[in-house]
Amino acid sequence: MKKILCLAFLFLMIQESTSGQYNVEIEITDINNNEGIIMLQLFDKDQNVIGQEKGIIKENRSLIIFKGLKPGKYAFRFFHDENLSGIMETNRLGIPKEGYGFSNNGAGPFGPKPFKEWLFEINDNRKLTIKTRY
Repeated sequence: MKKILCLAFLFLMIQESTSGQYNVEIEITDINNNEGIIMLQLFDKDQNVIGQEKGIIKENRSLIIFKGLKPGKYAFRFFHDENLSGIMETNRLGIPKEGYGFSNNGAGPFGPKPFKEWLFEINDNRKLTIKTRY
């Protein structure tokens, strides 16, 4: 009987660890050129950075995949690091010189929209497509 209970408990633990985890594919389009890389940060609903990825650019597009996400609300931001400096280049007024974007196309005319407008829901595997702004 103890062996059966141990096996049942082990089965439930394995099932719990693999269920409820999803992948999100983020396709970034309209990149001006194939130079450099895409730098992307993924946030949880509380604005904590939970992942950072670098995406290669091919045919003016980049695809970044995050695996094993739990159901919930997430957001991301990215920029096109054309010169591989590791930082977003801006002019003297703080206006970006490199392409950028936010989940839900959360950019307004004078900067990003409030963070809550970037949020999107994950409750299954998703593919999101975002255009780069220049």
